[in-house]
Amino acid sequence: MEKRTLNGRGLVRLVNAGRCSLQGLGYIWRHEEAFRLESLLLAPGLVLALILGGTGCERALLVGSLLLVPLVEILNTAVECAIDRIGPEHHPLSGAAKDLGSTAVFLAIGMAVIIWVLVLWG
Repeated sequence: MEKRTLNGRGLVRLVNAGRCSLQGLGYIWRHEEAFRLESLLLAPGLVLALILGGTGCERALLVGSLLLVPLVEILNTAVECAIDRIGPEHHPLSGAAKDLGSTAVFLAIGMAVIIWVLVLWG
């Protein structure tokens, strides 16, 4: 028996996935100030990474560490959306889930800072 998908198959699935990704990007841009700030800092950071990185490996580390921050912010927002969908009442596990997402963003930012320091001044 063939598995059916709601998103289509082949190229149709790829187009639909792209559309969903753009909708997600639009959502997070409209609703998350942290993501907007991180994105605005990302553009000059990417240029600096390409200029300051001495080797391809260094540039990849600098760029990758910067791209990780908005990626983790997106995942954090997804967790927050899911928790908020469950209900507005306070629950210790809901609070823990949101705090853990925030911690992940904090660690991604810390990792980026450490990588930049090690690559540029190490």
